[in-house]
Amino acid sequence: MTLRIIPERYLPHVQGLLRIATALLFLQHGTAKLFGVPHVDMFNGLKLLSLLGVGGVIELVGGALLLIGLFTRPVAFILSGEMAVAYFGFHAFQNFWPILNKGELAALYCFVFLFLAVAGPGKFAVDRA
Repeated sequence: MTLRIIPERYLPHVQGLLRIATALLFLQHGTAKLFGVPHVDMFNGLKLLSLLGVGGVIELVGGALLLIGLFTRPVAFILSGEMAVAYFGFHAFQNFWPILNKGELAALYCFVFLFLAVAGPGKFAVDRA
């Protein structure tokens, strides 16, 4: 007897939904940094060639590619690396615990992107066409 609620045959579908949902959430970081939508006070006056500006470009382009499922594995690998840099470069030195250093989201994105880099895009991806 198995305790699986969702049959294994739906794994590619759920994997595709994870990719799409993650990309939509991640895209907000790029649009907030580059276009001010949604507005985040911290990004006022952000310079495109600053570290955060380059991060915004990576988030916008990478998020869009991930959303449609194009070049999923290499894009997800790059985004995983960006989130590792975000965590260890901006959060980890403030406190050991992610909940206290506000790095939970960066750490979680890092591992979701790493999963997508290894597992692929799932369903609903241009890569699969």
